Amino acid sequence: MTHSPSGSTLAEAEAFLAAHPQIEAFDIVLHDANGIGRGKIIRRHELLGMYKGGRHLPISILGLDICGEDVHETGLIWDEGDGDRRAWPIPGTLRAIYGSTPARGEVLMSVYTLDGAPMAEDPRHALAAQVQALAAEGLHPAGAFELEFFLLENERGADGKMVPARDVLDGRRNSKTDVYSVDQLHGMLPLFNDIYADAKLAGIKAETLISEFAPGQYELTLHYREDVMQAADDLLRLKRIVRSHARLHGVTACFMAKPNEDYAGSGMHFHVSMLDEAGVNVFVEPNEGQYNPTILHAIGGLRATMAESMLIFAPHANSWRRFASNSYAPVSPTWGVNNRSVALRIPAGDIRARRIEHRPAGVDANPYLVAATVLAGIRHGLKHQIDPGPETTGNGYDAGQDAPAIPVDWRSAIEAAKASDFLKQALGEAMHRTFTAIKAAEYARVMRRVSEVDFDLYLHTV
Repeated sequence: MTHSPSGSTLAEAEAFLAAHPQIEAFDIVLHDANGIGRGKIIRRHELLGMYKGGRHLPISILGLDICGEDVHETGLIWDEGDGDRRAWPIPGTLRAIYGSTPARGEVLMSVYTLDGAPMAEDPRHALAAQVQALAAEGLHPAGAFELEFFLLENERGADGKMVPARDVLDGRRNSKTDVYSVDQLHGMLPLFNDIYADAKLAGIKAETLISEFAPGQYELTLHYREDVMQAADDLLRLKRIVRSHARLHGVTACFMAKPNEDYAGSGMHFHVSMLDEAGVNVFVEPNEGQYNPTILHAIGGLRATMAESMLIFAPHANSWRRFASNSYAPVSPTWGVNNRSVALRIPAGDIRARRIEHRPAGVDANPYLVAATVLAGIRHGLKHQIDPGPETTGNGYDAGQDAPAIPVDWRSAIEAAKASDFLKQALGEAMHRTFTAIKAAEYARVMRRVSEVDFDLYLHTV
């Protein structure tokens, strides 16, 4: 086929090459079930051919685990003969990479069958399906993600723990939390200046920079997007940008949910609102503080589906270390207003920007699948007009005792996700099968491994 099912055009590539004669190569990147960028680096002369006819890639690229190894239970490996499918460029994602030597560009890709149908195991298509379902109901989701992460030394300390990175400006080390310290940010400004410059080239509006609630932890906020797919693209591209420039400055960017047991973990809060056909935010209440049924039913749906969805929000073994009381990570499906101890928060501020802040997901989650699941939960709540129950005030960690139960560990979350009809609808059956099979394989890998904690606890005691 010669027509791009993604909507990409040869003219876009031709114009880009004409405007960037210095670029010699391109990263072509698609994201798998874990949100990991997979693909190739192609040379400049190959770009037009890819825009004309796509790029063949093995179907197994969508069935890989966190280590990049095949998960046969997905049905995407030898059941399909590991045949090729076709990846196509995503319109508007072709861009130059800041500071690369020699100059390189990047373009995001999405996978289709050879006859142009969306590959259901591509997580981007799962989100697109929920966006399309809402559009059929006259609604259009808008939103943005927050990116929390750590900057660490490349080598661990003598105790085996990760060490906060020294300032790239002058090598100073700060082992204090220093939450919201402006001066703490200054030592990392050379790195963050490069991140902002690269984000600008990518069309990403990276905004506020914060020193977060642990030594070496930072947060970057992203500009609100009326296209929620673009919001997910922004998050994944910004992670790659942060990781790349951290490496260039001699430090490690860490996107684990919980790299240090003594401090708070890193979340990926998702702010979402809903626009009608006229572009009006339907979550806005007529009188401030008198919340309308639409936002309340949306919260009700998110609460009702949270337990079976937790594997999407906490997909890895390490994800579950983030959930501890009084650590700014929610431990039950509570909701409240201007309250950071709940899972679903209505932030304070101008009511015209009324939105739901969905707080359970860690920064290690796949934003396409997080957004797809959140939108499906909102649709579920609106369809069934689900009452969210009483608002949580005060300490949500205490109030959460009366909230519906959610899984308490990774294995329970895997089993809940496997059995969930809601999650099959939210992701599509093929993506649901692929994701749960990958998580089950990763769980088995982790449980087979004899770790240092085993020796620490049991070597001289049992």
